[in-house]
Amino acid sequence: MFSLITCFQGVISVAAVLLFLYASQDVAENLSPQGCRMSYMNPLYITQTQFNSTWTPLAERYSLVLYREDQWERELHGGTPVLFIPGNAGSSGQVRSIASSATRQYYSKPNVPAYETWSRNMKALDFFAADFNEDLSAFHGPTLQAQTEYCARAIAYILSLYPTNTTIIIMGHSMGGIVATSLLPSKDIAAIVTMSTPHTLPPARFDQRVDEIYARNRELLLQDSTPILSLCGGAMDTMIPSESCVLPLSIEGLGVPYRRTVFSSALEGAWTGVGHREMVWCHQVRWRVARAAMELSIATSTTEREVILDKWLRDGHTLPPAEEMGVSGSFPPSEDSVNVVPPGQRLVLTQPRRSQTHLLPVSTHRGRFILFVSQGSVPPVSPQNPKSLRISVTRCFGSITALRCNTIQPLVHKLVPNPIPGNVFPVPQQGTDESEGVVVFEADVIVENNSEAQWVAVNIERAEGDGWLVGGFISANKIINDVSMSKMLLGGTTIRLSDSAALQTSVSFPKLSSNALVVYRVVPLMADDSLCRDQPFLAPLLVHTSHPSETHYFPFTTKPPHRILLHTHGSAPYAYPNSGSREGFELVIYSVINGCSMQLRGFDLLIDWTATLGRWPTRYFTTIVCWAVGIVSLIVFDAWSSGENNAIPCVPPVSRSLTEFARRRMLKLLLASYLLSLLPLPDYLFIGMKGEWLYAPIAPLLLLIASGLVCVSWMVLVVLMWPIGKISYLFSARQREEIVSARRSTLLSICFIFALIFFLVPWQVAYLCCWLIHLQSCASDRFASPEPATQVSTAIPLLSRLDESPSGSRGGSEQPSRNKHLINNSHHKAHLLLLMTWLLPLAAPVLVVWVRTLVTAGLSTPFDGDHFFLNVAPFMILVDFSSWTSKPLLQKHSFENYISASWSLWVVSAIAFSIGPRKTYYVFDVARLAIGVLVCVRIGPQYWGGNPWRISVPRTQTP
Repeated sequence: MFSLITCFQGVISVAAVLLFLYASQDVAENLSPQGCRMSYMNPLYITQTQFNSTWTPLAERYSLVLYREDQWERELHGGTPVLFIPGNAGSSGQVRSIASSATRQYYSKPNVPAYETWSRNMKALDFFAADFNEDLSAFHGPTLQAQTEYCARAIAYILSLYPTNTTIIIMGHSMGGIVATSLLPSKDIAAIVTMSTPHTLPPARFDQRVDEIYARNRELLLQDSTPILSLCGGAMDTMIPSESCVLPLSIEGLGVPYRRTVFSSALEGAWTGVGHREMVWCHQVRWRVARAAMELSIATSTTEREVILDKWLRDGHTLPPAEEMGVSGSFPPSEDSVNVVPPGQRLVLTQPRRSQTHLLPVSTHRGRFILFVSQGSVPPVSPQNPKSLRISVTRCFGSITALRCNTIQPLVHKLVPNPIPGNVFPVPQQGTDESEGVVVFEADVIVENNSEAQWVAVNIERAEGDGWLVGGFISANKIINDVSMSKMLLGGTTIRLSDSAALQTSVSFPKLSSNALVVYRVVPLMADDSLCRDQPFLAPLLVHTSHPSETHYFPFTTKPPHRILLHTHGSAPYAYPNSGSREGFELVIYSVINGCSMQLRGFDLLIDWTATLGRWPTRYFTTIVCWAVGIVSLIVFDAWSSGENNAIPCVPPVSRSLTEFARRRMLKLLLASYLLSLLPLPDYLFIGMKGEWLYAPIAPLLLLIASGLVCVSWMVLVVLMWPIGKISYLFSARQREEIVSARRSTLLSICFIFALIFFLVPWQVAYLCCWLIHLQSCASDRFASPEPATQVSTAIPLLSRLDESPSGSRGGSEQPSRNKHLINNSHHKAHLLLLMTWLLPLAAPVLVVWVRTLVTAGLSTPFDGDHFFLNVAPFMILVDFSSWTSKPLLQKHSFENYISASWSLWVVSAIAFSIGPRKTYYVFDVARLAIGVLVCVRIGPQYWGGNPWRISVPRTQTP
């Protein structure tokens, strides 16, 4: 039944899918491991019954709740309102973690505000949450629009409970962030914080209306002045590609509008990957979001809100706001208050106990000063609960007895983690404590041309024996490695460090690709640590800044519990153009080893193929589905075109069509796909890589997998049809009758279905039913007798036959001709079944949304959109016609001599291969138009019992 080449394709595709699944599991465990502490709360939800249908008709479908921390707060509407918007299949209960944290930060004990909050006139937060009955909003544009309308009215209702001119803070998780952005422009919204929201690329691309919402939001992101901050979980978020979570960087840094993207791996104090669902309850994230919202309650301007968001949701990519350090001026000539560090030596202080100024002489060449401070602060950067140690850094001139000092502008001023050597980082289910971390301060120092002595002063303002600090000068030069991607494919490269005890080392790889599809692995080369007696202040820490908004931290150890994997969410397939993406990347190594012999000698850099393969499935899943539709369209074209110019077409069975496709077209398509992927196409076409040669082999691989899955799908259909056909054959009460037109009952049924679609159900329901009917019809054909319908015993036929022999005689050749028509029609139908099967995934998402809405909301509100019955009409007519006609199905007509209607299937294939992966909804639209053309041209009035279009029949020449 199935050829060896078909089975081989199926085995290869299944093996590839299993390999990708395994690699995806490996990615979740090793690429960006999660270290989140669980959050606990005492939830109490108060349904806002007054927000009813008088405010919006959608109140019968959705609901609004107010969160209260049970026994901690009494007043209902005395604080600053916050609206939490859940995402796809989310619920209002997801608000509890952030809301609970805000309550317990505002109150020191139940109903008693903390001194820090009430002394600053800070208000508590009143968290409202929309409940969408776990609607699947990611798949359906009208559902997103309904949620936006509901939230807009919910904001109006909430603000009616508060004094005039009160503004509201919006938080959105996943697709809730898309709803939040869609609420703009609005003078009532103070700021928007989104969590794991795919801002630039829809996670499901089956509905054109979702794309239209995204296009509108893109304009809002460029124009509206409301501050928006996007929190992203990185590679740990396996539900959305996190490159779509990045806000457009082309507008970042222009002052207004404020747009900031913060990855949890770079979020100061968190430094961990965070899963999609975990984003709302991960403690290291939720308490910062809650604190930022609390601070926003006392902000009076957009600028203040931006500063607050940058302060509490910092990732170290931007410098903190400049503050007066209080050290400018002249120092008193007291020898006890000033210490001079000898040239070339570092400043190393452990548990300092008194205030003092340490002067490091500036050398005669340009250099960079770096300072590490543990358990203390270099204002305004510090751990959440620092010890008493407070440091400032200034640039000084003059003699020791008369110093003139000014503040120095840093290049880097941030908090970095300090993992325990040998331990897992981040610690599973625990992560990092809020008070952990080391402050890093870096500044370029250029010697000025004057005769005065020049210094960098490290001022210890407060010290009570806590923490440590290490500072010194380092080279501003980077190690530049020009290794190419070709060499990386052949085995990688090795980096040797000239100074293994350097406080900071920068290594740049300008020629390596920085793309979401490739993952690199770092293997540290460590010296023997058997003589290491003292723990280092800061064990070698690798910092990978892969994108202006993304940084990852990896501790170097002799036996890492996890592979050190470098990845990015910069450039990626089909992602909206992002000015922040670039080729090449840079690695920075921080190390304060304190004389310990455990030193980093260098590292190997190579491609990690398992993690690389694990990055592809989530980005190319829809590509495989669309390309499978394109492959099936070509197979159906070849089959239906067989014998078009013959009086009796010869349509091969599907199994033979699959074999012929593999033999005749597969190699050509593989070569064409590779060459096409080398062209600089726009990023929304084909594989979305704009002609990068490194990723060109992905196209043939995806094509091979898609073709194999088509073979597997037909095998599954054959297995599925066997019991269905057997049952249909056993329960068939009579032989097939001769039918010359659609029955009146059938026409009435179709009209009723059209009316049902127009008023109640989406057309996807009718398509599913149509597919089921056609599946049963094809299954019945496999057990039906090839004999034609039982003829009425009469010498005069009811209708003239178009399948007469070319000579005009009908005697002995009529019966075999009819038998052949029935067999060919059965093969026609089988090919149509294969095509409809692969179109089913494109229609299924909206069908699932409708079923979900029907279960949760019932018929309280009509299901918006998807009531255009002509979307399914061509399939219904073709399926019904093929179920009863005994004439040749879809036979070519005379006016198709110049161009055949079956070429419309080539259009389907072209759209599926080119635009389909990014705009998947076009594939089904073009497919229904192609089937509609075939129905109109090939069937025409035959369906209603009228005369057929004139059929092109080859003429025989008489001698």
